[in-house]
Amino acid sequence: MPEQAESILDEPRQFIKESQLLLNRCTKPDRKEYIKVAQAVSMGFFVMGFIGFFVKLIHIPINNIIVGGA
Repeated sequence: MPEQAESILDEPRQFIKESQLLLNRCTKPDRKEYIKVAQAVSMGFFVMGFIGFFVKLIHIPINNIIVGGA
C-alpha cells in the first residue's frame, strides 16, 4: 500500500522539481530584447493587416459580380 502512494505522489513531485528548474532559468528580458520582440509582433500585425485588406479588396468586386449578376 505505501508503494502505491509513493508511485502516485512521484509524478507531482517530478513536475514541481522541473517547474522550479524552469523558473530558475527564466530571466526578465532586457530593453534590447524587449524592443526586438515588440518589433516582431508589430510587423506581424502589419503584415496580417495588409493580407486581410487585400483579401477584402479582391473579395468585394467578386462578390458584387456573383450577387449582382443574378
